[in-house]
Amino acid sequence: MAGIPQGAARRMSSPLSRRGLLRTAVATAVAVPAVGLFTGPAGAVRPGGKAAAGLPLTVVNNSGAYDNASVYVYIVGNDGTRQCYVTPEGELKPVQLSDNGPDGYTDYAISLTGTETTLTLPEMSGRIYVSCGDKLKFKAVDGGQGAALAYPAGWVSSDPNYPVVHDCAEFTYKGGAMYCNTTMVDMFSVPLSIALKGSKDQTTGTLKAGARARVFEQVRGVEAFSRLVVDDKRVIAPGHGIGAGLFDENYFAPYIDEVWSAYAGKDLRITTNAGTFTGRVSGDTLAFTGPAQVSFAKPTTKDVLFCDGALAAPNDGTTGPVAAVLGAAFNRTTLVSAAEQPTTDPASFYQGDLTHHYAKAMHEATEDGKAYGFAFDDVAGFASYIEDGAAQRMTLTLTPFG
Repeated sequence: MAGIPQGAARRMSSPLSRRGLLRTAVATAVAVPAVGLFTGPAGAVRPGGKAAAGLPLTVVNNSGAYDNASVYVYIVGNDGTRQCYVTPEGELKPVQLSDNGPDGYTDYAISLTGTETTLTLPEMSGRIYVSCGDKLKFKAVDGGQGAALAYPAGWVSSDPNYPVVHDCAEFTYKGGAMYCNTTMVDMFSVPLSIALKGSKDQTTGTLKAGARARVFEQVRGVEAFSRLVVDDKRVIAPGHGIGAGLFDENYFAPYIDEVWSAYAGKDLRITTNAGTFTGRVSGDTLAFTGPAQVSFAKPTTKDVLFCDGALAAPNDGTTGPVAAVLGAAFNRTTLVSAAEQPTTDPASFYQGDLTHHYAKAMHEATEDGKAYGFAFDDVAGFASYIEDGAAQRMTLTLTPFG
């Protein structure tokens, strides 16, 4: 999720890159974050596993569906040198293969001590998972350069965590600064909100009353998306639905063809921090001139949904920002209607029958209209992402399921 100004998907770069996680998940059905955000020893695990003074994290159970004894928290990620997890005492410890128990899985679960449980976040980049009703099975595996974790893949029916209701928030905490978001890029299950107290008070991710049920109903009500709903457990993102045989791999093909046809005869202008790029389609290529020459092959539905493949965004300051805006416009289906991108009026997003109904439902569900429904949902500031350079406290709340 770094370098490009549009939001968490770049800001929280190497360890939990949205694009990197999704590529890994597509290839292996597990998400094993890479190392790389923190390069110096300040982020490393200290002798004995002790972490530097961290950020207070309060986990609040307002789910109304699960009692405190049935909710488990996991804080996992990396410190820039190795994959780690956080103990209930706030210690940052490296993942080791010996952490796997007799059942073959680790037990990094942190139990809630009441409706509000206060923990400590050390400097690291990672995810805060919550599971409801049962524990998650994280497996320590050989990552080639040390032990790594096979993360839950709730969109894979053979995954051991598939039966468990679970979800996560993502974060990077470094030098007193916190960057965090709720995410629906992979799936949606547990309604979560994040609050940050620091230089100002911020909240994001809060669902409207009854919105969880409405998301399930709304996605189930669109025939092309209906099979993405897994009972009352979760809604799988359509990109993962392709891999699971639950979503049409050619769903966006008519819209992609329409975009290609439209810009064979007129200019598409995309403005980024680097300047304005002007593009035209020729054959299977959309080529831009401007601050740099960048081009994109005609994407597939999978490319659009994962913001990858033909729409991959390198952290180069030119191709990356253009790809991000292009990916957002495809997912929001605003490319045909607006030749000047990015579009910033949410009333113009997700119009028509052929659109990203999953992301549409997520945005309609939240109080602030922000959600991470796809990897570049941060373009123009529509992701459920907040940051604070002088963070004092973070609160993660399981909001009502009803």
